[in-house]
Amino acid sequence: MKTQAASELAKAGPKPSAWRENVEAIVIAVVLALLIRTFGVQAFKIPSGSMLETLQIGDHILVNKLSYGLKMPFFGEPLVGGKNPRHGDIVVFAYPEDPRKDFIKRVVGVAGDRLEIRDKQLYRNGKPVPHEPYAVFKDPVFYRKELSPRDNMGPITVPEGMLFTMGDNRDHSSDSRYWGYVDVRSVKGKAFMIYWSWDQDRFRPRWGRLGNFLS
Repeated sequence: MKTQAASELAKAGPKPSAWRENVEAIVIAVVLALLIRTFGVQAFKIPSGSMLETLQIGDHILVNKLSYGLKMPFFGEPLVGGKNPRHGDIVVFAYPEDPRKDFIKRVVGVAGDRLEIRDKQLYRNGKPVPHEPYAVFKDPVFYRKELSPRDNMGPITVPEGMLFTMGDNRDHSSDSRYWGYVDVRSVKGKAFMIYWSWDQDRFRPRWGRLGNFLS
């Protein structure tokens, strides 16, 4: 019996060492994390106040990279899905003037939309855009179109394959009013949740913001 058992163990081969098992587990975990980050969900930190009050400086958000289809790195066209961003979506994208930087804004115009801003009121296809509770205006001054596109702009028509984006903090946001359209292919995903928030001024977490979903 002992001889037979020993023979069976010999055929099964040597048992992997604990060190090797740990290394394999770590490698698998890293690969899975990279796959999730590349194709699934990615974390971003909010560094500026352009999306106040929706997003605070120090908010850490999760972005669903599958919202607009499965994309391969370095290729803009989706392999699977291919749904385009819609009005009101909060999106992360490569900044058109420096693709190394990520920007986050709200989509206010999609391909074919005719947009105009009159005294800070946004018009889409000839009608004022209603129900923008997220839009914040903190400067009572109104700039003429000749001085700045902030408060008066257009009309313009969003080209095919492009988006027009604005920050919720309308008077203090660098967005499409100043640097133009966002290529749909540069969109990295849709922001959907705040998972952590740190108030640097008070040096403490904003507990009430943790787990909040974005809309």
